[in-house]
Amino acid sequence: MVEQLSLVEVDEIAAEIKPPKIEKRTVKERLQQVLTGLTHMLHSERGMERMTTARLAEEVGVSEAALYRYFPSKTKMFEALIDNIEANLFSRITTSIRNETNTMNRVRDIMQMILDFARKNPGLTRILTGHALMFEEPLLQARVAQFFVDERIIAGHLVTLCEGQFMRYVRTNFRLGANQSFEQQWRFLEPLFA
Repeated sequence: MVEQLSLVEVDEIAAEIKPPKIEKRTVKERLQQVLTGLTHMLHSERGMERMTTARLAEEVGVSEAALYRYFPSKTKMFEALIDNIEANLFSRITTSIRNETNTMNRVRDIMQMILDFARKNPGLTRILTGHALMFEEPLLQARVAQFFVDERIIAGHLVTLCEGQFMRYVRTNFRLGANQSFEQQWRFLEPLFA
C-alpha cells in the first residue's frame, strides 16, 4: 500500500524546494563569458571547423540573439580576443624589456614567453596563426599578421621561428609543444647577438 501525503505535508515539502536562482551577471562578466566560450571552442577538437554563432551560443548557454546583445558581430568577438592577446603579450614584453638589460637575454626571454603563451593557450594560438580566421573577415587576418611584422632582419627571423612553432603546434593538434626543441634552436640563434 502506497502512503499518501496530506495536503499540508505536500505544501511543506513544496515550500522547502526553492526554484534555482538565475545568476545575474554584469555586462562585463557576460562579455568575458562569451570570449571564454569562444576560446574554449577554439581549443577543442572542433576548433579547426568554421566557428558559428549558433555553436558559440550553445557553448555559452545563451541564445544567438543574446550573443548579439554583447557583440554586434562575430568579427567583433574575434577582435576582442585579439585585443586581449595583444594586451597580455605586450604587457609581458614591456615588463621583460624593463627587467632585462642584456639584449640577447631580453630577446630570448621574449621568445620563450611567446612560445609559452602558445603552449598554455592553444585556442588563442589558432587565432595567431590565422587558422581560426580563415572563414572570417579579411581585416581580422590582416590584423593578426601585424602581430608578427617587424622591420629588422633578426627580429624577422625570430618572428618566423615563433610563427613556425605556432603552425607546427596547431597542425599537430597540440601534440607537439610550441616550445619543443626551443633550447636547441636558441643555440643557433644566440651567435646572432654576439
